[in-house]
Amino acid sequence: GENWDKTYRAVKDANEAGGLYHVVGGSSGSVSPMGWTFQAGLSGSWGTRYGLGADQVVQIEMVLPNGFHVKFGPTEWKDASAEGFTVPRTIGVTGLCRTNPEERDEEKWVWGDCPNDFGIDFMDLWYAIRGGGGGTWGVVLSMHLQLHDYLPRVDYPANSSEECLATVFTADSSLPFHPTSDPLNVEFVATYIMTPSVLNVTVEQSRACGSPGTGYNQPQCYGEEAISQAWITFLQMKNITGGAECLERSERGGLPSSSALGSRFEGQIADLPSPGIAAAAINGVLVPKAWVEKVGVQSANDLLGMNTNVGLPNFYFNYYAFGSAAVTSDQANSVSQAHRDAGIMILGIDTGSETFWRDIAPEMFDLKDKTKFPPIFGSNHAATGMTGPRKDDWTKPCPGNWTFEERLAGCVSFQEAIYGTETLKRLEAIKKVVDPKNMFACNNCIRATEENEEEAADQEEVPTQEDKDDGVAVKEEDVGSTSSYHRKSFLAIAMMIGAAVNCFVY
Repeated sequence: GENWDKTYRAVKDANEAGGLYHVVGGSSGSVSPMGWTFQAGLSGSWGTRYGLGADQVVQIEMVLPNGFHVKFGPTEWKDASAEGFTVPRTIGVTGLCRTNPEERDEEKWVWGDCPNDFGIDFMDLWYAIRGGGGGTWGVVLSMHLQLHDYLPRVDYPANSSEECLATVFTADSSLPFHPTSDPLNVEFVATYIMTPSVLNVTVEQSRACGSPGTGYNQPQCYGEEAISQAWITFLQMKNITGGAECLERSERGGLPSSSALGSRFEGQIADLPSPGIAAAAINGVLVPKAWVEKVGVQSANDLLGMNTNVGLPNFYFNYYAFGSAAVTSDQANSVSQAHRDAGIMILGIDTGSETFWRDIAPEMFDLKDKTKFPPIFGSNHAATGMTGPRKDDWTKPCPGNWTFEERLAGCVSFQEAIYGTETLKRLEAIKKVVDPKNMFACNNCIRATEENEEEAADQEEVPTQEDKDDGVAVKEEDVGSTSSYHRKSFLAIAMMIGAAVNCFVY
């Protein structure tokens, strides 16, 4: 399937041919747009102006577990500007089924209304896939993404000159990634993105900038922003004389750069960060922007503490790719509100400690209603060993010495900690309809519960006519030329084609 390398280069080619386009995507060229997008997709790596990856999708084509080849997208909207949204609310989604699955020539494919026994609500499917993951709902074959007007990119790296290290970035220069890891630089980036009014910066100017992650703590901006003036204001607040030149301005192309000549992947979009093996329990805590605004950047940084492994503040191990994304939602997707309201996702907070669940989490999240666990973690880079706290006591972490079965039974699940109780229940209900037998049971994906599986088995259709090809009952008047044999054969082929690109992306 496509990856961001191919996507970005296709847009670049279009721009060189006379187009002026921008596409929201990830910073690593090898990442699949489908896996990245359907798990929410951050907001791209440079600013939150256009929202999260899931907000960019305008049409999806896929093969469902029932064998139907479908394509669908929104067809009815309602203005939501009075509610503060920058995009309309989706109130209707229409889908079509392919009626000649035996035809291999795509130009001859025929699309029409789905049969009466189709049984799947496209509005529910639209909601579930955009945020609830792609691999668990079927095989996604293609999707259409919204392109935006071209915007130049500007980076602001910390200047490592001797003068700047002596007068501005005065922390221990032996720290990893110094001077971007200097506490002063970390505080400035956090302030600009999460509490911009402190620096006389507007929300729109703040939303123009972001940062793609750990080890790269520098503002990267598209469109109108105010970094240079805000940096001077920040230095004055800190009673530092001079230093304006210590945050450099570097103009870049509108999209990520290609790998250098002579490198292993010459001409392709590089990976940032490079691929690696994830820890068993890495997680990203979605720190609410409103909470940071309430307590202030420095107080939030103090509470979240230091990463003792490298001696840097946890604020440094971040993804600034969330806050302000609430206003870009079409209100018909399953991306958690925590994703949209976060000012930052931090990788490295020790959520296996009692300190986090007893002292920190209650400060940031509403944990009063013990029947509704809120979304707390981000799905990007979440590893398989991640869980929430104990079910019987949300102030205690899930014990690391418990077996997998004990953790499954006694701790808030991986999915519930990402989606929250209410959204997870809705997704599981949709899964029960779309894939009741868990044909697509990828690792830590949304599943129909065992009760749902048993109920589905009890509700098998009574055969109305035997299909001599494979013994499966079909209603010819409903499915037209789409026999059950063709649907199942097409699904098997699609699964083989799509298996490599529709996995749960950590």
